Parts: sequence; C-alpha cells; structure tokens
Amino acid sequence: MQYILDILQNMVYNQSMKGGDASVKNKRLKIARMEHDMNQEALANAVGVTRQTIGMIESGNYNPTLNLCIAICDVLGKTLDELFWIPASERDSADERKEQLP
Repeated sequence: MQYILDILQNMVYNQSMKGGDASVKNKRLKIARMEHDMNQEALANAVGVTRQTIGMIESGNYNPTLNLCIAICDVLGKTLDELFWIPASERDSADERKEQLP
C-alpha cells in the first residue's frame, strides 16, 4: 500500500514541477483518501454525498462547494490548502492550455 502511495505522490510532485494543472488537487484528494484506507464510498458516506460525487471530484469533472471541501478536509485531517489550493502560476498555465484547445 505504501508503495502505491509513494508512486502517486511522485506523480503529483512531477506534474507540479512541469507546470502543473488543475487535476493535481484531485490526485492529492485521492492520495489522502488512500492514506486513510478509505474507498470513495466510505468518504462519501462520511461527508454526506454519493460515491459518484467523490469520483467526479477526483476525476476533475466536478468542483465541490466550499462546505463540501471543508467536510472532506475534516474527515481526512487535511487543510484546504493541502487538498484543494492551486498556486496562481499553476492556474495560469492550466488556463493557457485550455485557451489553446480548438
């Protein structure tokens, strides 16, 4: 299990060193969930949403409300910064890539 967590953490680090993107926060959430030995359904039950909602957050297809972010952080023992904050430089590079899409 620790080996898988190390690989995921290295992926997040490597992505952020390449300029990062918005999906880095979703990988951080998945890593934090796995560190607590929780599957998506267990986290969803703990914060009062469906498993599909957690899956969509992790895949980058859903932007959770601030209240949901806080609830997730409380359950996982993390701060908003640790799970959801994206530095301005990474937000800018992600926005530029989106603008370049046809």
